[in-house]
Amino acid sequence: MRIGVVHGPNLNLLGTREPGVYGGATLDDVNAGVATLAAELGVEVEFFHSNHEGGLVDHVQEAAGRVRGFVVNAGAYTHTSIALRDALAGVARPFVEVHLSNVFARERFRHRSYLAARAVGIVSGFGAESYRLGLRALVEHLRNEQES
Repeated sequence: MRIGVVHGPNLNLLGTREPGVYGGATLDDVNAGVATLAAELGVEVEFFHSNHEGGLVDHVQEAAGRVRGFVVNAGAYTHTSIALRDALAGVARPFVEVHLSNVFARERFRHRSYLAARAVGIVSGFGAESYRLGLRALVEHLRNEQES
C-alpha cells in the first residue's frame, strides 16, 4: 500500500517559521518521522511539497494512480482552495487533513476548511505528530475498507 503525503505552502519554512506556533521540526524531520512510521506499518509513502495551488492540484491528480490515499496539510489553501478540494474529491482517494497547530484556537479565518467535508478525518494541533496520527488513521481506514 502506498500513501501520498502532501505539504502545502510555507511548510518548507518549518523549523524557522513561527516555531512557537509550528514547533521546531523541519519539513525533513516531519518526513523522516512519517517514513519511520510507514515502515513500521508496512506501507510506502511518497512526499510532495508545493507553495503553488496548481502544483498541488496537478500532483493530486497525477499521484492518484499510484497511491491508495493521501495525508494532506494544505496549509493556508485549506481555508481558500476550492480547486484543491475538487481535485481531492475528483480522484476518489480517501484522505486525512492534518495541521501542526490547532487551527480552531487561532484566527477566525482558519476555522473554515474547504477540505474537511471530504476528508476521512482531521488531525490538528499535535505538531509533527499530527502527520503520524493522520497516517496511522488513514492506513487503518484503508485496511478496514479492504476487509469489507
